Amino acid sequence: MRTMVVVPAFEPSEALVDLVAQLQGVADVHAVVVVDDGSGAEYAATFERVKRFENVRLLRHAVNLGKGAALKTGINECLCDCPDAVIVTADADGQHLMDDIRRVAHVGRIRRDALVLGVRDFRGDVPLRSRLGNWLTRHILRLVLGYMLLDTQTGLRVLPASLARHVMKLASRGYEFELDMLIACKHLSVPIVQARIETVYLKQNASSHFNPLLDSMRIYFALLRFAVSSLTTSVLDNLAFALLYWISFAALPVEAALLVSQAGARLIAGAYNYAAVKRVVFASRARHTRALPKYLLLVTIAGATSYLLMSYLIVKEGMSVLAAKVLAESLLFLPNFVIQRDLVFFRAGQDEPSVDAG
Repeated sequence: MRTMVVVPAFEPSEALVDLVAQLQGVADVHAVVVVDDGSGAEYAATFERVKRFENVRLLRHAVNLGKGAALKTGINECLCDCPDAVIVTADADGQHLMDDIRRVAHVGRIRRDALVLGVRDFRGDVPLRSRLGNWLTRHILRLVLGYMLLDTQTGLRVLPASLARHVMKLASRGYEFELDMLIACKHLSVPIVQARIETVYLKQNASSHFNPLLDSMRIYFALLRFAVSSLTTSVLDNLAFALLYWISFAALPVEAALLVSQAGARLIAGAYNYAAVKRVVFASRARHTRALPKYLLLVTIAGATSYLLMSYLIVKEGMSVLAAKVLAESLLFLPNFVIQRDLVFFRAGQDEPSVDAG
């Protein structure tokens, strides 16, 4: 069973040379695939030194395309050379100790069905941006995916071949690619195993090219797609509801006008929302024959619940129609999301990510 290590590198320091040199002594490593992500002529000498090592394959991007693009280039090389290889990804900045790389790779060889993450505990002298960024991302990811990961941005990972082939098709090419990989595991019911590693930051992570503003925005946008989709659906739903209520109010009693307006608006908004949530938010591969009936049942129950809440708030509490509509839909937002996430668009059978205690 071959193990191949992919190292994306952009304007690397001497830590890249040290990493590749240490990997020469690891018996199980068949090849080290280093991807120069458009570092330029200034760093050519560093890559030439790396290239001299016996089992190194140096691939180059003419321009900087992003960490995700570099990882996909390296993963593609591994899959073409050995389709069933154990693919390990590691950062070029010296933050991964060789003992941790060996152990995470060993876990990956045992758990060929799982994505293995080398997770840090973020104790000790950790840069504030890294500590806060990981805390925020893992709690948002807890909401989006339904389980807690200790380290969402770790670059030390082992990919099973089936997942590696899937992530090659992801559109993301920056730091958000590693987050999209975690979301893909949920879609494909790929287990996640977390192996604890040391937390190492050299010179307060000064060599990192992570842009706290732009790259964080890309990462959080990947997590907030549901909110964006829900917002546009809500606008469409409310516009359709207002129009239908305006048309039916003069001819029907209040509760009948509410029922007609709610049913019509939910039908219009639901058709849009199903396509948007399935494709854009969850990127679900669930068949329509399985997902659509469950989605329609959810829409029916949620619509009926919303109608009953609105009727109570308008008739019993004297609330305006618009205020009742907004309040009822707001109360149902989170339950709707959780049900869609865990029951409608995902296949059952994936447990909470396990933590390797070794």
